[in-house]
Amino acid sequence: MNGFIAVYLRELLILKHRFWRMLMSFAVSPVLYLVAFGLGMGKNVKVGHQSYVEFLIPGLVAMSSMMQGFGINVEINVTRFYLKVFEEFQAAPISNLSYVCGEVAGGVTRAILASCVIVCLSLVTGLGLTFGPDFWGLVFLNATVFAALGVTSAMLIKNHADQALITNLVITPMAFLGGTFFPLKNLPPWARAPLELIPLSHASRGLRMAASHRPVSPEDCIILAVLSIAAIGLAWWSVDRAKD
Repeated sequence: MNGFIAVYLRELLILKHRFWRMLMSFAVSPVLYLVAFGLGMGKNVKVGHQSYVEFLIPGLVAMSSMMQGFGINVEINVTRFYLKVFEEFQAAPISNLSYVCGEVAGGVTRAILASCVIVCLSLVTGLGLTFGPDFWGLVFLNATVFAALGVTSAMLIKNHADQALITNLVITPMAFLGGTFFPLKNLPPWARAPLELIPLSHASRGLRMAASHRPVSPEDCIILAVLSIAAIGLAWWSVDRAKD
């Protein structure tokens, strides 16, 4: 437990030092998407029984929590390749699981802050969305999955430049194809089937249901919970491999 606290505290201190700059960076993309897609295109567009803006905001929360959770890999890369902090953690009496959980908790914290920015923006618009415990529980699970995957990618890559390649090839396509901007049911079956397998699709759908006063599918919650545990296990393995 002390090892986890030490790693997580370091991430919190970094977050505190950069808080206002990070908060502004969290707000830029959601504002652009809301203006371009929500207000510019979706003012009079309906998706089912709700406006497109109400459909879009939970998707933006899912996407932002994914990207900010996964973004912990940038900090790990810098500390690993340039500042050599990872080696210091390995030399300290801190277990690899404590290190993984601390870094994942740092990624989840950033993801929740980014989600809070979007929720505050939606409250200003006066939309009829609710953000209860089930909503934030799904944000936590989604952020945990991708923060753990971020730790894994940071451990497996050989240099800092390769990280951008992983983001461009995996995370960016997922952000646009995971039910964020359009309902997956509109796609033909051959295209919808593989997209239903990615975590972001379940997070987007679950968050949309929770924000719209509808019951969340237990299947989406279970899948995200199982994936979060599996992703943490994968991150744990990758830290062992990086140590070797």
